[in-house]
Amino acid sequence: MGDVLGLGMTHYPLLSAPDEHLASILRYTLEDPEIPPALCDPANWPEQMRGEWAADQGRAAATPYRAALLRGLREVRRALDAFAPDAVVIWGDDQYENFREDVIPAFCVFAYDDLEIRPFAKISAESLKGRPNVWGETAETARRVHGNRDIAKALVTGLLDESFDVAYAYRPLHYDGLAHAFLNAVLYLDYDRGGFPYPVIPMTINCYGRRVISHKGTFRRLDATRPLDPPSPSPRRCFDLGRAIARVARASPYRIALIASSSWSHAFLVDKTWRLQPDVASDRRLYDWFTNGSLARWRDVTLSEIEDAGQQELLNWFPLAGAMHELGAHLAWSEIVETYVYTSTKVSAIFEPVRVSG
Repeated sequence: MGDVLGLGMTHYPLLSAPDEHLASILRYTLEDPEIPPALCDPANWPEQMRGEWAADQGRAAATPYRAALLRGLREVRRALDAFAPDAVVIWGDDQYENFREDVIPAFCVFAYDDLEIRPFAKISAESLKGRPNVWGETAETARRVHGNRDIAKALVTGLLDESFDVAYAYRPLHYDGLAHAFLNAVLYLDYDRGGFPYPVIPMTINCYGRRVISHKGTFRRLDATRPLDPPSPSPRRCFDLGRAIARVARASPYRIALIASSSWSHAFLVDKTWRLQPDVASDRRLYDWFTNGSLARWRDVTLSEIEDAGQQELLNWFPLAGAMHELGAHLAWSEIVETYVYTSTKVSAIFEPVRVSG
């Protein structure tokens, strides 16, 4: 019988860029001519947003903000090392990397072997193109990301036995390497570049649903209307995916770490704030449930609520909530880092390991 660890983290792309770039998405948004000029005036912004923006457009505040994010990421890495998993299952989104016009599954397990990846040779995130990175790595810098096809196949088999239909793939379809939700998770858990020895099993969720093809994985101006695609899987279905994989992992002979990889509300998805601010209030409501033992309440959140709050990528956290609820795991530590200027709310989380073996 297997042991299970639950973790949560951000894969915020701009964290890999120097501090002066962390507010670049807001700078881009402020140039949108469709936004009423009064809303672009910092005098009309919330107090925290004005403080972060200040007179230098968010450059000085980026330094303590990065430090807060790194504190959480390093805590998560310490918990992962203490657990020493046989494999790390990461729930992440696909932003027009492998999910394209030819096939859009709701869920897909990537049962890869080891990959040799050049993280900065092919940048998928529009906000990072042409920008330096904090490690000074070049397009030629390579790293090996380990996989474990056998464990991935066992997890897929278990999910199918649970009557939870998932797609799977042995190699990338369009994107050479790992989509950024997974690659950034590895890069940030190895932020100090000491190595990452654990096999990674990406489990992709079609978080962007209605905007996955129409927006081609990036943000658009307010007047750039596109015909919408079919929706994402519901929060309830994502929650139940987590419950199913928790049962599969618990019944397996492996030590499995489950990681939710994403930030929460994204400003560029929140139309009701003119894409200037994330929905901090909605994030706080879900975070309260997450930390006070009310994980079951997440299952009743609707997809329309998620889309209204710009929380599409938070669908990566619903399987974690479901898995930890299924296992009765206790939250050992968590921290929320709120922002109005740096795109999205970020949460780090560590659950106490559920140990079945031994």
